Amino acid sequence: MNQMTYGIHERPPFHRWLIFSFQHLFAMVGATVLVPYLTGLDPAVALVTSGIGTLTYIIVTKGQIPAYLGSSFAFIAPLTTAIAGDGLDTAMLGAFLAGLLYGILSLLIYAFGTGWLFAILPPIVVGPVIMVIGLGLAPTAIDNAMTGGGGEYSLTHLSVAFITLAICVIAAMYFRGVLSLVPILFGMVGGYGAALYFGLVDTTPIVEAPWFAAPDFFIPFVTYTPSWNWLLALAMVPVAMVTFAEHTGHQLVLSKVTGQNTLKKPGLHRSIAGDGLAVMISSMLGGPPNTTYGENIGVLAITRVFSVYVLGGAAVLAILFGFSAKVAAFVSSIPASVMGGASILLFGIIAASGLRMLVDNHIDLGDKRNLIISSVILVIGVGGAVIRVQGFELSGMALATLVGIVLNLVLPGRQKTMNVDEALAQNNDSAA
Repeated sequence: MNQMTYGIHERPPFHRWLIFSFQHLFAMVGATVLVPYLTGLDPAVALVTSGIGTLTYIIVTKGQIPAYLGSSFAFIAPLTTAIAGDGLDTAMLGAFLAGLLYGILSLLIYAFGTGWLFAILPPIVVGPVIMVIGLGLAPTAIDNAMTGGGGEYSLTHLSVAFITLAICVIAAMYFRGVLSLVPILFGMVGGYGAALYFGLVDTTPIVEAPWFAAPDFFIPFVTYTPSWNWLLALAMVPVAMVTFAEHTGHQLVLSKVTGQNTLKKPGLHRSIAGDGLAVMISSMLGGPPNTTYGENIGVLAITRVFSVYVLGGAAVLAILFGFSAKVAAFVSSIPASVMGGASILLFGIIAASGLRMLVDNHIDLGDKRNLIISSVILVIGVGGAVIRVQGFELSGMALATLVGIVLNLVLPGRQKTMNVDEALAQNNDSAA
């Protein structure tokens, strides 16, 4: 492993800056383009908004947190529901309101600290909710793998999906260093090659596409006149509580990796505000909501290069790739079966990370209270329970999150609320 050569505010020479920036870009590009692919958004816009969101985040956090923001998987289901129910404009309004909630939460953290945060979102709530994200997306992955998105079983598509999955597994198990952090990217590249062999890819649009062209941004009052369904948009907002908890967990891990308590300096309130502002900007351009990426934290841990200039470089590269029509055409040409094969592993990892949160925090499922909370969250979230009241709909993961929060607050036996220092100490103990 390399010794740390560049701190958070140190700028590497150009050639090293470029190499390290590409490493971070490769760590997130596969997952970031998968979200718009599954929700019907423009992957090129997603690349641009992830880059803009990362630069915004770096500015808001005063350049003190090396983090990259990519497309959030937690919003796949609500985005799909909103788009199918009332169109893309309502989905983007919901994403904007979710980002606005981030801003409100950051103000509450600034005013009252973090004790209330850990009180309403302890691991026994967050862990099962993260499991719901992965398990809830599983049918989409399997459908794409078996049918190629066409609705009819195809052995060819299934073969391509399994080739993709096999390469992902081999890369994750046997590759070393930074390469081990991007198994999804390797799987998608190998799966794409298999799809070419089986004749599932039309390369004509890639050849005909120009090198540079502006993505199809979706800007309110500029490219479209909004016709918002406020009730459906508001139903997306509770999902922000899930990504909010995910973000906090990433900050705990990042603090351990960098040796700097980012929850205190520059503060969790700034980190959350930067994430929320990135989500709002993305929604105004037609991109998916953003969130911090664990893969990029892994790159930091391996390379020991914590420079925000490197993360900013990855953001600039993402924006440049987003303005390449050939890149957009290439992403659009990826068969659904390739995405399905990669998704089987990726969505499984998301579900397993929720289980790992329970294990790392020593949650005893033999305790009736913990068993009840986790069981109810899982069945409501995966089962697709829905509450409809006069046009307002709350379903799936958002409903499971709210029910989990309520159960945690009302059931007897709730543990003492932790503060930031206690949470960080517990995180370090778990890692050890």
